[in-house]
Amino acid sequence: MFVDKVTIHIKAGDGGHGAVAFHREKYIASGGPDGGDGGKGGDVVFQVDDNLSTLADFKYKRKYKAQNGADGSGARRNGKKGEDLVIRVPRGTIIRENESGALIADLSGDAPFIAAKGGKGGWGNVHFATPTRQTPRFAKSGAPGEEWDVTLELKLLADVGLLGFPNVGKSSFISVVSEAKPIVADYHFTTLTPVLGVVSMGEGSSFVIADIPGLIEGASEGIGLGHAFLRHVERCRLLLHIVDVAGSEGRDPVEDFEKINLELQRFNPELAERPQIVAGNKIDLATDVQRAAFRGYIESKGLQYFEMCAPIAEGTREVINAVAAKLATLPAVRQYEPEEIPLEVLLKKQNTGFTVTNEEGVFVVEAPWLLRIMSRVNMDDYESLQYFQRVLLSSGIIDALRQQGVEEGDIVSIYDFEFEFVN
Repeated sequence: MFVDKVTIHIKAGDGGHGAVAFHREKYIASGGPDGGDGGKGGDVVFQVDDNLSTLADFKYKRKYKAQNGADGSGARRNGKKGEDLVIRVPRGTIIRENESGALIADLSGDAPFIAAKGGKGGWGNVHFATPTRQTPRFAKSGAPGEEWDVTLELKLLADVGLLGFPNVGKSSFISVVSEAKPIVADYHFTTLTPVLGVVSMGEGSSFVIADIPGLIEGASEGIGLGHAFLRHVERCRLLLHIVDVAGSEGRDPVEDFEKINLELQRFNPELAERPQIVAGNKIDLATDVQRAAFRGYIESKGLQYFEMCAPIAEGTREVINAVAAKLATLPAVRQYEPEEIPLEVLLKKQNTGFTVTNEEGVFVVEAPWLLRIMSRVNMDDYESLQYFQRVLLSSGIIDALRQQGVEEGDIVSIYDFEFEFVN
């Protein structure tokens, strides 16, 4: 089963809680606090696996959670870090944050991507000892791990995308120019999934070509199979448009050519501007008049045009040579740049519940939704810090602190961030 778009829920591990403990040893009175810190929660990590070619594994399992960190204990023993959860995906998978649609990663390379960070472990009470508070009887809870709904979308990594109506000879072409072995038959929609083939041009030189199935009129609006697979054309550096020049199924080759390009334009205007080479197939069934008319039409558009009979490999070498020459002049396969998830979107869509407690003069704020904001705020940047202050004010946290009796200069602790309160 070929699956190329899924939505899943990922949850990083929560940090372990800090411990409240005191040193106990014979002959040593008032040993002082020695509670250890909680362990960090495990991350959710995405890793490319070239043995995978589809997202089908995610069709039946939609929730993924990393391990929590262990709690701290006495004798200043820190809790064990939670194990990371590694999720393997095919190369070319992009990850979008589902609520905002922001693209957060393009997994085209080999580097792993941390999609959800584990929560930091809470501090044990040893951290809260001061000359005036020598026996703190409180510790920090571990921070919750990040939690996201993400959409995984596979966009094949191919240099060349094969375009054309069903049964124009795309499968035959890719089978004779590469090692790919698609099903070839004389009926519509023989190819039900994208087929990748590697075309070798000699030692150290090759390129990847993709047969994109099911492109027909109306594909961009969901008719046929084309809508489901048009996304796989988006990375291609070059488009090779195969047309049945003989009109053997009662269609006009010029209309076929225009209809496919219109579908590209409707789906993504950038695709209509992508470099394109046209190959007229089934010349053995076409008349000289048909061949000349179609050649003249394509060349009048300033496009390179070649004729071939794909099943017997007639003319295919010339097409491949032209494709290789054109690819040599084009940039590498496109990789998408990550986008920032708007802070306003994060705040708007989160539950803004929180708790404020006074722990022996330290005002502790717990608000899991706030972690997402904090992870994207630069506390050393004035404007970013001002935004964070507005978040605290608009969410009611500042008012709650005042109700708890906070005064100028008191310490406010929000997970791993501490600051002096200023009125």
